[in-house]
Amino acid sequence: MFGAFRPTSVNLGGLLWKIPWRLSATRKANARSRLKKVDSVIEAVRASGVQCHALDEALALPKEHEMHPRDKYTVFTPHARGYRKGIHKVPKWTRTTNRTNPRGF
Repeated sequence: MFGAFRPTSVNLGGLLWKIPWRLSATRKANARSRLKKVDSVIEAVRASGVQCHALDEALALPKEHEMHPRDKYTVFTPHARGYRKGIHKVPKWTRTTNRTNPRGF
């Protein structure tokens, strides 16, 4: 009962990886710097003179300084009450482009 294989308490069980409700200031700063780095890479590729469809799509995206904070840190979801959820709750959010949302959201 009190040994190595004792049953866990109900309030201690549950999801192993807990996701915080909101982004910390450090994680927001890291997200902003990541957006700025992507913007600099897109600008460097544009300055090199390369022409491709992917570059045209990347140039159509808003830059980090043009984005509203709501768009930097949240994404559209039809399942949430306010139709937004924190970007850190999106799977692989550091590797995907989440700069655009549906109109009106």
